[in-house]
Amino acid sequence: MVYIADVQKTFAMVFGAVLVLLGLVGFFSAPVLGIFGVNTAQNVLHLVGGALGLWLASKGSGKAFNQWLGYVALVVGVLGFVPVAKDLLISIFAINTAISGLHVAVGVVSLGVTYAVKGEAAMAQ
Repeated sequence: MVYIADVQKTFAMVFGAVLVLLGLVGFFSAPVLGIFGVNTAQNVLHLVGGALGLWLASKGSGKAFNQWLGYVALVVGVLGFVPVAKDLLISIFAINTAISGLHVAVGVVSLGVTYAVKGEAAMAQ
């Protein structure tokens, strides 16, 4: 039997780990994968956010992390397409258009997991 809380926890732990890994990789490879611009400020945010996700998931608050991750990623992603905000994000965090698109996708998926996974428990075969 797979409980809904496990889905939230697993998603938070996976994204927490990905953020930590991304934060570490960003210190050694910029742009990441040759596409995603990064800088020290963005790397530190990814490390802190990832550690927070792992910690909250371990405390049973994966859904809260997923919700915040979704809203923050979606807002940052959308702002990355707004001319004045885009320039500010580039100057502070080196966020380029590719990252903005990725943030929108992460935000939508994270909010989808947060709100679409409902009920007390789901059976897994």
